[in-house]
Amino acid sequence: MTGGGNEPLPLSEHEQRILHELEQSLYQEDPDFAERVRSETVYRHAGRYCVWSALVFVAALVFMFFTFSTSVVLGFVGVVVMFLSGVVFANNARRMGKAGIDDISRSLHSHNLSSTVHDPRDWIRGRFHRDD
Repeated sequence: MTGGGNEPLPLSEHEQRILHELEQSLYQEDPDFAERVRSETVYRHAGRYCVWSALVFVAALVFMFFTFSTSVVLGFVGVVVMFLSGVVFANNARRMGKAGIDDISRSLHSHNLSSTVHDPRDWIRGRFHRDD
């Protein structure tokens, strides 16, 4: 909420107290749901749909590849599904934008997924390194 001069209006003490009570009751009643809501962002939601649409695209491509020689209609169904999954991917990629990709990248780095990728490389480098 903003004021007349585009300045954000802070919540009153009463509103802050009500908001705090709502948050506390949510954490007490369903802590798993509260944690999911707290960690979920629009970017992750759109990123998840991008992944699913890419998987559907690949599945439709395989479907089209195997069915096109037997039935043109089934091959066309595969093309239509590929097109629709491409549209879903493009819409969600646009929704994510650069900020969303950066957010997902930061999230991956905070979970140390990058270290799982680098560990095998370091092991191989160390394995073949010779002390002359």
